Amino acid sequence: MDVIVIETTQLGDRSYLVHDGSVALVIDPQRDTDRVEAAARGAGVRITHVAETHIHNDYITGGLELARAHGASYLVNAADPVTFERQPIADGQTVRVGALSVKAVATPGHTHTHLSFIVNDGEQQAVFSGGSLLYGSVGRTDLVGTEDTLGLTHDQYASVRRLAGEAAPGAGLFPTHGFGSFCSSGPASGAGSSTIGAQLTSNHALTDPDEDHFVQELIANLTAYPSYYAHMGVANTAGPGPADLTVPEALDAGELMRRLEAGEWVVDLRRRVAFASSHLKGSVSFGYGNSFSTYLGWVMPWGEQLTLVGSRADVENAIRDLARIGVDSPDAALGTDPHFLAPRAAVASFPCVGWDGVPATRSGGADAVVDVRRTEEYAASRVAGPVNVPLHELLPRLADLPVGRLWVHCTSGYRAGIAASLLQRAGRDVVLIDARFDDAEAAGIQLEKSGVAFGGG
Repeated sequence: MDVIVIETTQLGDRSYLVHDGSVALVIDPQRDTDRVEAAARGAGVRITHVAETHIHNDYITGGLELARAHGASYLVNAADPVTFERQPIADGQTVRVGALSVKAVATPGHTHTHLSFIVNDGEQQAVFSGGSLLYGSVGRTDLVGTEDTLGLTHDQYASVRRLAGEAAPGAGLFPTHGFGSFCSSGPASGAGSSTIGAQLTSNHALTDPDEDHFVQELIANLTAYPSYYAHMGVANTAGPGPADLTVPEALDAGELMRRLEAGEWVVDLRRRVAFASSHLKGSVSFGYGNSFSTYLGWVMPWGEQLTLVGSRADVENAIRDLARIGVDSPDAALGTDPHFLAPRAAVASFPCVGWDGVPATRSGGADAVVDVRRTEEYAASRVAGPVNVPLHELLPRLADLPVGRLWVHCTSGYRAGIAASLLQRAGRDVVLIDARFDDAEAAGIQLEKSGVAFGGG
């Protein structure tokens, strides 16, 4: 048995191609299935089965289209209310994939109908746990609904213990979530690989003997998750269509100007410092990178027309990333020079500074520091005296911000760059603090932690 990992770092997830040298099972494929197909070609194997551990909440699956394209059996929990043809599978059932035996194990917790798969080849064993048992923790239990969270958290505690009991200690563990995905919860270890035996000694879901304590602790530490998650389960239950990854014909300058003037979402993919120095007035900054689709999908109202502006490579990558979360068919204007893209359009800018450029005294004045990190980040440690409005809450809370100039920061500068562009688009006077939060104290910025001020003047 060989396990090939297909990493989607942009969403913090993994898909898997498991094969015996001849035929293969694919587990939890992302919507851009060409990566899985390339892995299968490279291994010289034929895809005969595709399996879902659960109806995903953080991405659009490619499972249905992949199964159709290869005439493969599509293994989906018999209890899932899907409307497409699949091979229903339930707890305890076993399917043969060439020399491999694939056993379904019910592991409710992340969802009510979650399955894990234990794969054997007679010598080796591998456990594909989806959003159940992760490296150091478990999948979050609040995505189905608030009223289900308590029960699902109890389910999660029991499920991972049953799964660990059914698998051999030496079995490799291959979760779908837990690599930066907002679908994970608790103290995920950040490890790249693990075994069932290693988790038995290190995972709090397996080492905490008090189920009620585990449940209370996990629920207390659940944090905000992207708003686009609300649309993923619906699409995956209905059966999503294929991803269209083609780059559209570029918009001309006149149409681009019309969209800017109409207040449409025109997203500049360049790095935030380049955007700050010069950009088309009315555009917003979401620099292309690993966090791009998560934050754009979180901040942009669902269903809005989207126009991407940037280099062909960035636009092409952005289209792929957005397809994974169901944002289809964006338009594009190709180019990185605002003056070239729309010669008659207004061009704007805003200042970009490090911590040493932030005024030492702001209280009572016309300036305010705005921290756009999440509430739990702010609670742990913060600049003294800022306003905290998490990025994903910024647009509905614009009226909560003080008047005057706003100095915007986050952890690395990425979210602050987005926030600064949104604030300028809303007519505010902004300054981007493009600096790491961890460097603030050394620059003389006063910090607070757990309600106690610390740090230099």
